[in-house]
Amino acid sequence: MYVYGKNVAKELIKNQRKIKKAYLYKGMVDSALESELLSLGVNINYLDKNGLNKIATGNHQGIVLEISDFKYLSETEMFNNLPLKPFIIILDHVEDPHNFGAIIRTSEAAGVDYIIIPKDRSVKVNSTVMKTSVGALDNVKIVEVTNLNNTIKKLKKKNVWIVGTDMENSVAYDSIDYKVPIALVIGSEGFGMSNLVKKNCDFIARIPMYGKINSLNASVAAGIMIYEVVRQRK
Repeated sequence: MYVYGKNVAKELIKNQRKIKKAYLYKGMVDSALESELLSLGVNINYLDKNGLNKIATGNHQGIVLEISDFKYLSETEMFNNLPLKPFIIILDHVEDPHNFGAIIRTSEAAGVDYIIIPKDRSVKVNSTVMKTSVGALDNVKIVEVTNLNNTIKKLKKKNVWIVGTDMENSVAYDSIDYKVPIALVIGSEGFGMSNLVKKNCDFIARIPMYGKINSLNASVAAGIMIYEVVRQRK
């Protein structure tokens, strides 16, 4: 997997992540970063701007790194290490990497135990997610599952309450008791939660809307919900 940007590079070095190869702009002026990579024994290739643009299409700031693909946890690993009062985020086919990265950052800051994503029709950890979630990805456990609804049913058997978000047939988000084992479901950007997932929820929470729009960005909605859990559990 290729990742890019100076902040990403600094966090990878700080977290002692294995870097397979580095691609630097020939005229790069950040000698300290270059020296750190050399001290770690990283193989560095020097390229011009066009060469770097062929590897990374985003704002790479003159540095692209090749690292191992992100390692997801399995459902079994999660259930074998489930805390007594877990705090879990379930992403129901979220597809925007910027939203995913922002949710990862918020989850890390709030002490979320696991983020669950489905294998199909869902954003994966990629360079954009890595860049958006700078510093957080190495400290968050992400679980990839084959069937989201089956996983939700297994969580319910472990006495985890499932709370989804929707405007219809819902209650105020801050009226729910989050001091119990909880899993928050965040629906996809375009369609929200799927019908089956919605049916498996114990509560449907509503975030009040006072303007003319009737929905929030997925990562913003996630942030509001996550920190209501944090507030109640203080």
